Amino acid sequence: MKKVLLYFLISVLLVSCAYSPYHRTNKIYKKKAKGFAAVIEKAPLPLVDLQGTTQAPYFAGTVNFNLRKPNFVIIHHTAQNSCEQTLNTFTRTKTEVSAHYVICREGTIYHMLNDYLRAWHAGAGSWGKNTDINSASIGIELDNNGSEPFSDLQIQSLLLLLQDLKQKYNIPTHNFIGHADIAPRRKQDPNIYFPWKKLADSGFGIWYDEYLADAPENFDYTAGLRLIGYDTSDLNAAIIAFKLHFIQSDINPFLTPRDKSIIYQLSRK
Repeated sequence: MKKVLLYFLISVLLVSCAYSPYHRTNKIYKKKAKGFAAVIEKAPLPLVDLQGTTQAPYFAGTVNFNLRKPNFVIIHHTAQNSCEQTLNTFTRTKTEVSAHYVICREGTIYHMLNDYLRAWHAGAGSWGKNTDINSASIGIELDNNGSEPFSDLQIQSLLLLLQDLKQKYNIPTHNFIGHADIAPRRKQDPNIYFPWKKLADSGFGIWYDEYLADAPENFDYTAGLRLIGYDTSDLNAAIIAFKLHFIQSDINPFLTPRDKSIIYQLSRK
């Protein structure tokens, strides 16, 4: 028993002493987090109007508040050649890009940012009436160069992570979407190999039923795309993003009768 305990203590010591190549940037992370904590802790100053008179004589802090919670999950592919390359990208200030999670090909999950903090992963884009996706979402990057299938281990890890996030933050089923969905003019990730139906079958995102009723002859598919959440100011880009997610067999900007029936059904869900 003593020998087992000794081996256990040695293993814990080895793990705790393991060298991290991100030791320097981890210190920066902690310093920035402490800075944000100090800002939040500080009592707001009384506002002053244009005449220089104080609007309130003292601060009255409410006792009823908590942290903001994420309400969307945005899935990306890294468009890079290795997990290490992506970790390096997300720990360099000049890149100005980040994500909450990175999932490597072999299934390893790196949690790079506290879920309550705002990562820089979505950029300019919108979903429905939400035009600041970064402020309301968690970003997940999958190690993938953009033109290859995703590994089974990677998808298994993703499903486990999504289950945890959905339960923890009560994220609605239809708010699990891709980068291309929110930024159709700029992005096409995750790529056509991403198993959106498998995610939807597990409760992460919507999907259409096997039986499809024909869309009405007068069906406005542009309005249907907007109801799903797409920005249709560039209609061709919106159609391509929709097909990248729900069709995948082709991603041209032309809709078949079946495509329109899918839009019709999804827009009614």
